[in-house]
Amino acid sequence: MTEAADLVLTNARVYSLAEENDEPEPEEALAVRDGELVRVGKAYEIEFLEGVETDVIDCDGRVVLPGFVDAHTHVENLGRYLVHADLSGASGSAECIERLSARADATESEWVQGFGYDESEWEGDDRAYLTRDHLDRVSEERPVVALRIDMHAASLNSVALERLADDLPEGDVRRSPAGEPTGVVVEDAAEIVRSRIAPGYDETWELVTAGLEHAAAKGVTGVHDMVRHSRSPQVYRDLEAAGELPIRVRINYWTDHADSVIEVGLTTNAGSDRVRTGAIKTYTDGSIGARTAKLFEPYERDDEVSAPDPEDNGEWVITPDELEEIVEQADGAGFQVTAHAIGDEAIEETLSALEATDDPAGKRHRIEHVELATDDQLERMADAGIVASMQPNFHQWAGEGGLYDQRLGVERRKRTNRFRRVLEHDIPLAFGSDCMPLDPLLGIHYAVNAPTEAQRLSVTEALRAYTHGAAYAGFDEDRLGTLEVGKRADLVVLEESPWEQSDRIDEIDVAMTMVDGEVVFDGRES
Repeated sequence: MTEAADLVLTNARVYSLAEENDEPEPEEALAVRDGELVRVGKAYEIEFLEGVETDVIDCDGRVVLPGFVDAHTHVENLGRYLVHADLSGASGSAECIERLSARADATESEWVQGFGYDESEWEGDDRAYLTRDHLDRVSEERPVVALRIDMHAASLNSVALERLADDLPEGDVRRSPAGEPTGVVVEDAAEIVRSRIAPGYDETWELVTAGLEHAAAKGVTGVHDMVRHSRSPQVYRDLEAAGELPIRVRINYWTDHADSVIEVGLTTNAGSDRVRTGAIKTYTDGSIGARTAKLFEPYERDDEVSAPDPEDNGEWVITPDELEEIVEQADGAGFQVTAHAIGDEAIEETLSALEATDDPAGKRHRIEHVELATDDQLERMADAGIVASMQPNFHQWAGEGGLYDQRLGVERRKRTNRFRRVLEHDIPLAFGSDCMPLDPLLGIHYAVNAPTEAQRLSVTEALRAYTHGAAYAGFDEDRLGTLEVGKRADLVVLEESPWEQSDRIDEIDVAMTMVDGEVVFDGRES
């Protein structure tokens, strides 16, 4: 006699996403036992698995999908948005000052912190980084810091700037024409700022738990967290030990930690059911927003009058020679390697370093972002089997007059984030958010509705990149990423179908999120 299921979802539209069909046919129900999918099919078939103690959930016609896996995120940073001043979506510098001032009034912490401002979305003369003059209006007694959305630039008030002045590398401190520090610092200097405000264990617990709760509410059942100088790995393991970790976590350790990670015997994929070790992660270049992504051709001028400065083509955060050493060490120790590379020149050097390893496809080496890849680079990624870990929500800057236009001009803007070309080359594609913001449905919306054909995916393709593709990038495709018998019951229930309203996927609400068949978020109206 067949053992009864622990959980049955019925009266649903269940899409396994196991196939690449543009308009897949849904099943009606699924059954779960011991956290594993044991049947997906017609409702009358699943009824035979209902027992006295089976929990039966009527989905009332809702859409059921595999849970989203965010292949590139920063959970602790997400928590900072939720706990400190959230500057995302601010209309300009004045609103940022208001939000920071409100945070200053609400906290007794010495540092006043804000995260996520994006000056490229502001209007007219206000379209510039926050400066010390702006932040001095928040406080002239306490240090104030505002991190740009990409985390590659930080703005400091005079108190913070004076406190950190001796520690900041001169080349990353932006100055006025008169030679005075503007309060804006980038790359290594911004990293020093981040390390100075890094939280201790108790605050990290608060930030991480807030971030994980938010992720579950967005339908995320697993994250690949990029971890640097953080107590979050300890928090994850402590949460799991206490039975309080709601979703799965794959920890990609920054190269700063490579020696320690290798020394203690961690390896890629080592760990438990919920917390596993991922890749060794490194930078190569910066970001387009901070004008530090490394380009073959210079950035557009801000004043739209002068010719581009040939020396304004970004900067190396990690030089090509240093990158080769990092890849050789991590790959030699058997680790997956993942490298941040945004500009076309950075992608070139990263690709060359990864191509030189023995088995880049088998180790699933990854390039993060791949924003400005050339056709030749895509062909080489395909030949080597290198994973493209990309962020579809970055298309929020791909419209006319947006950030890409401002920094790169129209021609290069149109060849940013070319997801269609990535799939046409059969490159493994994994989607993540980079916390800009963490919201898979928003990212899927941008992928489906991108400005140009080369950037655009079908609904199924975009969903699979955020499920099966992200699972593959984490060696998890045998247990996650599709709704098939034998896989873990990680799933998301949506109020509406993304296929039926592909022009407003970002407006769809998450009704419920499950991990191992357990509800970790319930947004249904009671």
